[in-house]
Amino acid sequence: MEIRTYAEGDRAAVLRLTPRLTEGVAPWRDQAAVSAAVHAWVESSLAEPGTAVFVAVTGGSLQGFVTVTLREHWSGGTDGYLGELVVAADAEGSGVGRALVERAQQWAQERGATRLGLETGAANAAARAFYAALGFDEEDVRLSRAL
Repeated sequence: MEIRTYAEGDRAAVLRLTPRLTEGVAPWRDQAAVSAAVHAWVESSLAEPGTAVFVAVTGGSLQGFVTVTLREHWSGGTDGYLGELVVAADAEGSGVGRALVERAQQWAQERGATRLGLETGAANAAARAFYAALGFDEEDVRLSRAL
């Protein structure tokens, strides 16, 4: 497996993976709107100055990608922030996600970040277990209710 910086030629393969970002979203959210939003997030990340995008390639096939940027935490200090992490369904459990997170962490550390953070859906049990296994701690909880 090779982890490398995203190139414009990777765009179509990256965008094909975006539906995986809809997994674990609360069921009361409009799924069409969720799909459109995650596609827009990825498009934005690919074009955003200051955001790094790394891809995992195995045998010439793009198996996943991660986006990372820097954010100031409200309490002070600089955190790396994982905007999106996606692994192809057929590559789950192969180490692709772990390798992408490690590369994003390295990028953030090189730029002075002291923590690496992300957000994921409360219902996304698989993602939460994956991040916990990598040493991530749950820090904030976002609540909502129907009106």
